Amino acid sequence: MDLLPGALILCSLLCSVAGQAPVISIEPRAATVRQGETVSFRCEVTSGAQPIQLEWRRANNQALPDNAKIGPDGSVLTFANARTGNQGQYRCLAANSVGRKSATAMLTVKNPPKVRLTPAGPLQVRMGDPVSVECRGTGRPRPTLMWKRLGSTLQLVTTETSDVNTIQWPAVRPEDSGVYICQAENSEGVNEVKIEIFVEGVLGAPVASVSPTEMTVVEGHTVTIQCQASGSPPPVITWSKLRAPLPWKHTVAGGALTLTSVGRQDSGQYICNATNIHGYSEAYTQMEVETPPYATCLPDQVRLHPGDALQLQCLAHGSHPIQFSWSRPGRAGLPAGVQTTKDGKLLIAHVKLNDGGTYKCVATNHVGSSEATAKVIIKP
Repeated sequence: MDLLPGALILCSLLCSVAGQAPVISIEPRAATVRQGETVSFRCEVTSGAQPIQLEWRRANNQALPDNAKIGPDGSVLTFANARTGNQGQYRCLAANSVGRKSATAMLTVKNPPKVRLTPAGPLQVRMGDPVSVECRGTGRPRPTLMWKRLGSTLQLVTTETSDVNTIQWPAVRPEDSGVYICQAENSEGVNEVKIEIFVEGVLGAPVASVSPTEMTVVEGHTVTIQCQASGSPPPVITWSKLRAPLPWKHTVAGGALTLTSVGRQDSGQYICNATNIHGYSEAYTQMEVETPPYATCLPDQVRLHPGDALQLQCLAHGSHPIQFSWSRPGRAGLPAGVQTTKDGKLLIAHVKLNDGGTYKCVATNHVGSSEATAKVIIKP
């Protein structure tokens, strides 16, 4: 019996598929996630003789990591809480009675930088010796590296090759003593490592050191910074402040600088200078003064008619970050429809008669809090 043309075409297609090796693809072909996120790849079979067995492997044939899970039908590979070790290529293998085919996907895991110094320090070296410290940063994306000196804003000259940034001195001097910081930064975060370098001077030359080398204090407190200096004859110790005079409420005794009732304007870099007939040495400390907020409301009184728009702005000076919160003293809560913003605004698009009264803003930071009020008068 002759077959109809349509039956011939159908037979041709079925026979072709029945004798065909698998044809597969992976979706997506590449994925980039942050560390800790979840990502999945799907291996899709578009044709091939059934049954088809699917298997997932690393491209280097190593075992799948323990946080990789495969779906019930074997087609979906999922990474829960992705980590840096998951990065790499993954292969989906499809096999049937006719043959085997594979497809590959690439997983990239972004992570914040890590920093390592060689040598790790602290370093004690003699004046005139060459010194070199390598800073190596890892992370994805590849971090940018920079060196800075604690308590100084001067740009340091370094040498950078690939993922290593090197700071070096052909011949160190006593004033090179201090704490140096290598900082690595990428889109996922910032990390830094410190190294202290102590340079021994020639016999008799002064070598100064301060303690602490950095500090954060609260406004109104009294601060004492110790400076010690070796040398023969004993060096004379004086204090100065970078690009500003010392606060007028200061005393120097026995090499120690005492600042009384510090204010925000006293923040900055303080320099201990040790001098004798053989030379001089400097040591630095950085002080940041944190202040509680001081809040004000603009305007502090406003007169409106029903239907008018109300906008109050709470402003605060002090150490950031500062959080703002609004309330109505003596009332259970703010009126319906009120909007508040992170930068301290309070908004009502159309006020009603009962929206009048006193509104209180409280500004808070990690040092303390402050409040201000505004009076809203609504007349018919």
